[in-house]
Amino acid sequence: MGKMYGYARVSTREQKEDRQLMALMEMQVPRKNIYMDKQSGKDFERPMYKRMMDRLKEDDLLYIKSIDRLGRNYEEILEQWRELTREKKVDIVVLDMPLLDTRRGKDLMGTFLSDIVLQVLSFVAENERSTIRQRQKEGIEAARQKGVRFGRPKKPLPDNFGQIYKLWLSGELSSREAAKRCGMPLSSFYRKGKTEEERAPG
Repeated sequence: MGKMYGYARVSTREQKEDRQLMALMEMQVPRKNIYMDKQSGKDFERPMYKRMMDRLKEDDLLYIKSIDRLGRNYEEILEQWRELTREKKVDIVVLDMPLLDTRRGKDLMGTFLSDIVLQVLSFVAENERSTIRQRQKEGIEAARQKGVRFGRPKKPLPDNFGQIYKLWLSGELSSREAAKRCGMPLSSFYRKGKTEEERAPG
């Protein structure tokens, strides 16, 4: 029996890793052998995962909370699983799915069943993420059609903007002085003025 390791990953810096860490520590994985990455969906460079991979040796045991911690999609999960089990020759236990425990069924039939379960679960995990993304996209589009605005709310124009803008147009005020009196950056003064001109009735 080799050493015990654990791997946790959260997809954004706001997500909490406590649930994954608690599950790994309940399996008595030494805290120093738990590796965790906090990465966004776009950036999948996982420095702690790579560091762990460098340390893993034959007959070591790796615990993960769920199968999707291994990769972003179906192909990547399968690739990592095969590298771990066939090249590194380590055992993997997926805590959320007891069937995915490579310590069981070391014979050909056990390996075959484990591979089938893995492929089904990897596909389901990827499909769930795709469905969630699609629902989010549809929800945002539906909200936009109802007039919901996203992003930071626009600041209202200062009460004196119209008067100051006219003075600037007539040449009585310089650009910098006009923007200063309105309490806004010069670029904003130009942009807001242009917008107001376009809105004005012809």
